[in-house]
Amino acid sequence: MKLYFANTSPYARKARMVIHEKDLEPQVECIFRNPFEESPDLKQANPLGKVPALITAEGQAVFDSPVICAFLDALTPEPRLIPDDGTRWHVLTAEALADGILDAAFAIVMERRRPEEQQSPMWLERWETAILRTVSALEADLSAFTGNLNLAQIALGAALGYLDFRLPDIDWRTGDPKVSAWFAEFAERPAMKATDPASA
Repeated sequence: MKLYFANTSPYARKARMVIHEKDLEPQVECIFRNPFEESPDLKQANPLGKVPALITAEGQAVFDSPVICAFLDALTPEPRLIPDDGTRWHVLTAEALADGILDAAFAIVMERRRPEEQQSPMWLERWETAILRTVSALEADLSAFTGNLNLAQIALGAALGYLDFRLPDIDWRTGDPKVSAWFAEFAERPAMKATDPASA
């Protein structure tokens, strides 16, 4: 299999962490591609030209990150990152919430790259407010992110890591000590360290 990724993509980081946690490195060749440059093989794998994109052993294209992570999780029974029991939808909903933090953070990063006079203060404030509101909601209920490793935890690790990497001015820790402590512990996982964009 082939996984097209970019070191700084938090979405690709999710997939790479799944590969690491499930010991799939021998089965997946990770290929760096900059989605902002001309990459014919990436666009063949995903016409949207986005990372991550996975090509299966049978040559089938799989994207985007939630689908790739679910596909990879189904390859081996342990550790099961998407439970088959009654917590399945709880975990998948929590993954979507973490991905929402990512989406808002990525939108801020892209908006800030525009000339300052073209940036929308309204949207920047809206996205930042959504991030902080969501982290506060997690502070009130971290149940989906505790216990045995699951995909929601991986998604949240990627999301909070991306905030620290690209948006250190957004202080998501103040007032949310449980989330901060959770991330401090999760960031020590070998999969997090192996995919840290700051060390790439």
